[in-house]
Amino acid sequence: MIKLKINGQEQAWDGDPSLSLLWYLRDELGLTGSKYGCGAALCGACTVLVDKEAARACITAVSDVAGREVTTIEGLHPTGDHPVQKAWRQVNVPQCGFCQAGQIMQAAALLNQNPKPSHDQIRDAMAGNICRCGCYQRIENAVHLASTGV
Repeated sequence: MIKLKINGQEQAWDGDPSLSLLWYLRDELGLTGSKYGCGAALCGACTVLVDKEAARACITAVSDVAGREVTTIEGLHPTGDHPVQKAWRQVNVPQCGFCQAGQIMQAAALLNQNPKPSHDQIRDAMAGNICRCGCYQRIENAVHLASTGV
């Protein structure tokens, strides 16, 4: 039995311990905000926080997060008012929206580690998250805005 905490709630999994965290979240818990993009940790669409650090859920096994705290986009803030989420709305970041949950979670992880990043630090931290619509400048501006406390 694997015990973990998802968005503040205790969970127990007695299935295959090698099941990816992404499919556990989506198929078992119905938390569909994290997206399947590439399945190889290359695009960032599945990014969640594990103990407040960014992790790619598509390559993370449920057993890898035993006893740890996982936060998905659904659990980032109960009303969607985390500073990153507020900045995303203010800057009007999304175009298609597919990658945005992963982008937001990556940005939240950055701000957990570095509350006042420079533009270069933002670009470096966000570089592993692909936006096929090319919203990179708006993403960078929103992360910078979030770092000011919005």
